[in-house]
Amino acid sequence: MSAPRLTSLPRWVDLGLLPFLNLSAALIVSGLVIALIGENPFEALVILVNGAVGYQEAIGYTLHYATNFMFTGLAVAVAFHAGLFNIGGEGQAYVAGLGVALVCLGLPGWPWWAVLPLAMIAAITCGAAWAIIPGYLQAARGSHVVVTTIMFNFLATAFMTWMLVDVIRADGQQAPQSAAFPPSTHLPTIQDMGAFLGLDLPRMPLNLGFFLAILTAILVYLYIWHTRWGYELRTVGTNETAAVYAGMPVPRLIIVAMVISGALAGLSAINEVMGVQHRLVMNWTGGVGYVGIAVALMGRNHPVGIALSALLFGALYQGGSDLAFEIPAITREMIVVIQGLVILFCGALENLFRAPLEAYFKPKSA
Repeated sequence: MSAPRLTSLPRWVDLGLLPFLNLSAALIVSGLVIALIGENPFEALVILVNGAVGYQEAIGYTLHYATNFMFTGLAVAVAFHAGLFNIGGEGQAYVAGLGVALVCLGLPGWPWWAVLPLAMIAAITCGAAWAIIPGYLQAARGSHVVVTTIMFNFLATAFMTWMLVDVIRADGQQAPQSAAFPPSTHLPTIQDMGAFLGLDLPRMPLNLGFFLAILTAILVYLYIWHTRWGYELRTVGTNETAAVYAGMPVPRLIIVAMVISGALAGLSAINEVMGVQHRLVMNWTGGVGYVGIAVALMGRNHPVGIALSALLFGALYQGGSDLAFEIPAITREMIVVIQGLVILFCGALENLFRAPLEAYFKPKSA
């Protein structure tokens, strides 16, 4: 574990201008790639933006994708503040979907508002359980959490394949998926909530999970920056030696950080499995755990930054789908390349413009 990098940049530059420059560089390079295949990058950008926020259904899909990314981004951030790099959010979320499915299938006839708390407990428990072993191995054995969480992602895939194929697959079907959840257990969609308020909204996947994600981000902020436990967690991440000297239970804090991180990743199953799929399907996560890493890095591991970063990646996902449809030459694989460039510049190359900015904003000596 290492301490966060200290910066001499003004806060607005570090949190605002630097990410903007990184994102701009990613879009410029993406535009060059699009130009190389003979398409107009400016036209592609207009289609991308319109496909993300240009009409009601697009906004709904963008916010739906952003909800999943918020949960997994918060999961990465909590571990990061403890000096840990949890890249196991994909597996933790995947296993949490099993808990949600078992609750929904086991409570037919129950209303969603009664099922939701139990489904959340199941998602939190399963996600945390999948993270506690890597946390323990890091705290007690020194096994690097990056390695163990990667391994547990593969274990989650194998475990869930077995469960969906041989254990909970619905009778009479060959597809590796569970039976459909009873309609009473489905989370209310934004259309349902709009109808309650007298609004006529189009059908879209956005559901109550979005508001749950916002509430979760607020709670994470309060926990990390306004509680004694959050202070101890940040102290361990900043300087583990100092934490030990201060008498803090470092091994326990490492395990707690991983448990909370896994629980947050698991909550994405509420949004996707209970709110959209209404059944447990193979590979329902679709890489949300890995995108959460980029979301957390770009958002500087702060809940507000993570929310904004999640909106950006949600827009890229939704706008990219429309772009691939409107311009067939820009394939889905190229959309993945564009997303990868954003991750590259905002993650691995996030300090590309830091040195010039630090030189420019360096206090002038009298």
